[in-house]
Amino acid sequence: MHIYDKSRIYWACRRGMLELDVAIMPFFKYEYDTLSDTEKKAFVGLLKSDDPDIFYWIMNYGAPADPDLKHIVTLIQQSHHERGPVAQ
Repeated sequence: MHIYDKSRIYWACRRGMLELDVAIMPFFKYEYDTLSDTEKKAFVGLLKSDDPDIFYWIMNYGAPADPDLKHIVTLIQQSHHERGPVAQ
């Protein structure tokens, strides 16, 4: 997936877990365009991870070993905290 192919990224944001959709979809909608290319690559990389791993990281039960993924998870957590669970 290319970092500028937003329609593919949007579909990749749709996960099998509602909890992930609630965290990832608003982040993509409101924050993705403000990310650097490096952060966009890390976000796309995060979307290639398994749902249980992403859930584990977003819920702060652990952290990915990759520092770029860890940074994106932190940004998602901060965005979710600032906007609340349902961004308008």
